[in-house]
Amino acid sequence: MIEQKKKKGSQTAQVRFFYQAAPGHTVSLSGVFNDWDPVKTPMVYSAAEGGYSCSLSLAPGNYEYKLVVDGEWLQDESNPDFVSNDFGTLNSLVKVI
Repeated sequence: MIEQKKKKGSQTAQVRFFYQAAPGHTVSLSGVFNDWDPVKTPMVYSAAEGGYSCSLSLAPGNYEYKLVVDGEWLQDESNPDFVSNDFGTLNSLVKVI
């Protein structure tokens, strides 16, 4: 799940990524915004929400990303937007407005 909030007068939007899963996993976000680093953007578990989340400040544009769960690269199944990649799999796509 992705939520976007843009502050009035700001050139960037706060983009919140959420992955629903039980506690005890190592979950991070990897994409063009962090040079595809699988550990640079960890997601934090919230018992109240029942999943992991993180927020990024992103300029308008299209950003490809994947979730990294316990070392496994996954497409964000809650996001219907995706593109093919050079590895024959799919990257999720977020369009920041």
